[in-house]
Amino acid sequence: MNDLLGPAAPSFDDPLEMLQACHGRITAQCDTLQRLISHLQTQGNDEQAAQAARAILRYFETAGQYHHQDEEQDLFPVLLASGDKTAAGYIERLLGEHKEMAQAWHALRPLLQALAEDSANTLDADVAAHFIDCYARHIEFENSNLLPLAKTLLNKEQVIDLGQKMSKRRGVSNG
Repeated sequence: MNDLLGPAAPSFDDPLEMLQACHGRITAQCDTLQRLISHLQTQGNDEQAAQAARAILRYFETAGQYHHQDEEQDLFPVLLASGDKTAAGYIERLLGEHKEMAQAWHALRPLLQALAEDSANTLDADVAAHFIDCYARHIEFENSNLLPLAKTLLNKEQVIDLGQKMSKRRGVSNG
């Protein structure tokens, strides 16, 4: 049955896979943002554009925030506690990137809000491109480096604990 429906979505039982799957959803939101720029150039700020702006806002203000909290409050501390110097270097880089992404969001958010409220007809393509680029670089590095390393450093109990904390953050029962 799994073959017919495709692979099952990762669950809180596999929090590292869940983090990686979240990266896929972030990339999809960035793709929507890219399409929004093109749409605005040809169609202006119609209802479809406003809906896209609202969806991007909603995602990055909820799931996107949870994702960063999962990493900064739960995953990174346990990896740092392992004493692994490579993990520490990766985390230092990723925390810097989180700050850069927060600044990029701070610049993009009011532009999307104006579109969502129908008080603007355009979106600064450079601001949007910077936001997209920040996330693309971050996701590529994290998926290629930190998450594979985390799979080798975390024991079963740490993985279970990480999944429980992620579940609790979202108000979802995990068990």
